[in-house]
Amino acid sequence: MTLSTTLCGIALRNPVLAASGTFGYGVEFEKQVDLNKLGGFVVKGLSREPIEGNPPPRLWETRAGMMNSIGLQNIGVRAFAQDKLPALAKLQTAVIANVFGYQPSDYVEVVRVLEDHAGIAAYELNVSCPNTKHGGIYFSSDPALLAEVVSAAKQVARRPVLVKLSPNVSAIEPLARAAEDAGADAISLVNTFIALAIDPQTRRSRIGAGFGGLSGPAIKPIALRFVYQAAQAVRIPVVGLGGIATGEDAAEFLIAGAHAVQVGTANFWDPGSVLRIAEELGEFCCREHISKVTELVGTLKM
Repeated sequence: MTLSTTLCGIALRNPVLAASGTFGYGVEFEKQVDLNKLGGFVVKGLSREPIEGNPPPRLWETRAGMMNSIGLQNIGVRAFAQDKLPALAKLQTAVIANVFGYQPSDYVEVVRVLEDHAGIAAYELNVSCPNTKHGGIYFSSDPALLAEVVSAAKQVARRPVLVKLSPNVSAIEPLARAAEDAGADAISLVNTFIALAIDPQTRRSRIGAGFGGLSGPAIKPIALRFVYQAAQAVRIPVVGLGGIATGEDAAEFLIAGAHAVQVGTANFWDPGSVLRIAEELGEFCCREHISKVTELVGTLKM
C-alpha cells in the first residue's frame, strides 16, 4: 500500500506531520529523527520580532495530556531565515512555516520576509492571537477579522496558505468558511483548549501565566468532532490534529475528513512519534486491505 499523498499541491511522503510548537525549528531533531522520512513538519510560530515568551512554569502534565503556556517564544522571522532556514532548505521533506502576529500587517511582514527565501513549502497562519488593532478581539473567534488577516497574507504569499483554527469558539463552521472565502488553501485544526490547573496547596495556578493550552489524548474526541464539522463545511483540504498518539488515531482523523494530520504532544515524550505513527498508519491500512491511504479520507458513516 502507499502512504504518499498531496496537500495543496505539495507532495508528501505520508500524511503525518509534526505540529508547530512541538518540533522546534526542525533542525534540533535531526540527530533523533531522519527528517527526510517525515511527511513534513511545521516549525514553531514565527513573529515579526523576537519574543521571549511567558514566565515559568510553562508546562504542566495532566492525567491525559499536558498544558502549556510558552507564550509563542521565538527568535523572530529574520533570525530564522538567516540561521535556521539554510539547513531546512536542504531537506527533501515539506517544511511549513507557522506565522502569527497581533494585527494583519504582522502576518504580512513575516510572510514577506520568508517569500525571499527557499526552503518553505507553505505557511500556516496561527490565528489564536488577540488583534491589538481591534481591541484585543481574537482573530480565531471573529469571521470578519479572520477573513481580513487571511486575505492580507494571501496578497503577498506565492506559496499555499493554511489557517490553523482554534477550538475555543461556539461553532467552527463559520470560521472555516470565512477562511476558505478569504482565499485559504487549507485549514488545520484544532489548536489547544484554554484550560486551568490549580495547585491546591499554594492555591495558585500551576502555569506561570495563569491559563494554559490543553492538548494531548484528552482533547482527541472533541478535535475529531471539529475536524468532521469543518470538513463538511468547506471544499478546501483539512489537516487534523489533537491528541494523535497512534496510527489508528491518525486513521480516525482521516476518516473524519482530514487529508493529513499533525502530531503534537506525543513529540514531547517521544521525538520519533511522527515516524512511528506513520508506520502504524501503514500497518492499519494493510490490515484493512486499503491500498492507498487517501481512500480513508472522509469515509465516516454517520
